[in-house]
Amino acid sequence: MSYALNEVEATSKRAARGAGYDWGLAEEAAKATRWLCAQGLDGAAVLAGLLEAGFAAELSRHLPRSLDGDWQSQAPLCPLGTGAALSDCAAQLRDAPRTIGPVAQPAMILPFAAMAARQLGTCVTVEGEGFQAVTDGAGLQCEGVLPEAAALLTIRAAGIVSNPKPGRTRAEPEEAAWAALNQFAHKTYAPATEESRLLGAGAGLSDND
Repeated sequence: MSYALNEVEATSKRAARGAGYDWGLAEEAAKATRWLCAQGLDGAAVLAGLLEAGFAAELSRHLPRSLDGDWQSQAPLCPLGTGAALSDCAAQLRDAPRTIGPVAQPAMILPFAAMAARQLGTCVTVEGEGFQAVTDGAGLQCEGVLPEAAALLTIRAAGIVSNPKPGRTRAEPEEAAWAALNQFAHKTYAPATEESRLLGAGAGLSDND
């Protein structure tokens, strides 16, 4: 089944919030998921895998300890928080590549690399074992298979997008991933009360009363 990118973005935002991320990172997650889907990747599956890892509960353990030098950690890095930091530090890529790892769901780093590419006005390459992805900010060229986890990623301001993936206007997420996002999203809805049911469009009322 296919979904409009607006629907994917809205569902992803609520799902990330339902998983425990603050609204700021939830919005970043939503935009990133939409961008992946627009590139023809299953962004919903990537986000679902990340949310199921439960990093939001102890997010500080899954962020770079320092933004100086390489970003490495014993615990897997969360690509949302790490990606947001990458966008903030995009200018540093002009001076030297950035090595980060280990990283969960490295595909989620790509939208932030695209944001860095737009800021720098140049392509940004993200490379890990078995894959290489290059983005100019709008398009994406990817070789190899994006894994669920990467021991190490190298990100540099370089590369050429000569054969970008075809853009998409709708997403076709795998059924299980879409269901998982909706399950997380439902946690953001307040439970119905008797008062709210009575205030609803006729809810709680009967024509026979």
